[in-house]
Amino acid sequence: MAERSGRLAGKVALITGGASGIGAGTVRRFVEEGAQVIVADVQDEPGNALVTELGDATRFAHCDVTSETDVAAAVDLAVSAFGRLDVMFNNAGIIGAVGPIADTTADAWDRTVAVLLRSVFLGMKHASRVMVPQHGGSILSTASTAGILGGLGPHAYTACKHAVIGLTKSVASELNQHGIRVNAIAPGGTVTAMTATAITGDHTDIANATKQMAATSPLGFAAEPSDIANAALYLASDEARNVTGHVLVVDAGQTTSGGRARFHDSKPALVREAGQRD
Repeated sequence: MAERSGRLAGKVALITGGASGIGAGTVRRFVEEGAQVIVADVQDEPGNALVTELGDATRFAHCDVTSETDVAAAVDLAVSAFGRLDVMFNNAGIIGAVGPIADTTADAWDRTVAVLLRSVFLGMKHASRVMVPQHGGSILSTASTAGILGGLGPHAYTACKHAVIGLTKSVASELNQHGIRVNAIAPGGTVTAMTATAITGDHTDIANATKQMAATSPLGFAAEPSDIANAALYLASDEARNVTGHVLVVDAGQTTSGGRARFHDSKPALVREAGQRD
């Protein structure tokens, strides 16, 4: 195979939820930058189609991220197919249980936790068993702005994304001695089939979801999977060699500024006690 060039040249990555949405966008971006990639997903048809499209730099692994056997097998495939594992991106996710806390069933809660949190634990566990002997690697996980502020997602989803951030910081503190960096990405609203379902009720209505997301973005446009893929690329690359235990928020500033406050456009004044103006 010809030597690859790019920001991830020579690196091997495993991306869960890699068959669609942010995962598929990241698979494409990583391959563009020279990586060899395991596409891990329960969606066999789109996963195999993506591998067929991208060629020898990719392999597909059927992977239920709640199954330790499946996650371990996907990691083993990376090693057997490409010789190592440099980047683990725990990205697979669902919206999960929705509705009032009083009406949320324990089964729906447990399933959400399995997909959104247990999966990240399993990915970190099995990536570390390969990366520690290598004395290096990068573990990434998809969190969310719902993991930073309340009210931006369903209860179970919000709890799990907060936990992903906590686990990221905790595991980073353990693995730094082995040269392994552990970081998370917290996307804001990003146009995918999953978010289209949440916004429009129709996972195929990408156009309307894009329009609605753009209307609420402080920057005036809807985030796409490529925006999150670029964040993952940075954290996976040697450019981020001194970054670990970090949460990279990619949300057009929604969690830091809350959008554009009406006070910015007001006539200059000093508003004092009881609302008096100078």
